[in-house]
Amino acid sequence: MRGRKLRPVEEANVDLTPMLDVVFILLIFFIVTAVFLDEQALQLEPPPPNTDQPSEPLPVIIIRVDEDNLVFVNNRVSDVNSVRANIERLRAEKPNSAVIIQAHPEAKNGVIVRIRDQAAAAKIDKVNITLSDV
Repeated sequence: MRGRKLRPVEEANVDLTPMLDVVFILLIFFIVTAVFLDEQALQLEPPPPNTDQPSEPLPVIIIRVDEDNLVFVNNRVSDVNSVRANIERLRAEKPNSAVIIQAHPEAKNGVIVRIRDQAAAAKIDKVNITLSDV
């Protein structure tokens, strides 16, 4: 044992240069091949001011949905499935009628969507939805 010399312990070094080269090449590749989407924004411009005021306001059909999902068409209780018939009946009396759906914040969205669909089926193009606490 006397004749043996102890060798110094070599430290292992890892050269990260080739890995960094590969990472930068991949980064450049993904940047060059990326497809960037053109985002389409909604055209939300206010309508031009109307200087021609109509002589009388449009007649309105008010459909109210309360917190218990009860439906009222012009303050008369109605079934969700008969809203279209009520709209068509009221529209026969006043052909230029618009529809306003007054929904309580606690009303179910499905009921409101069904009412909107029935108004569209009755060929009403002027439908507004508002929130009401009453």
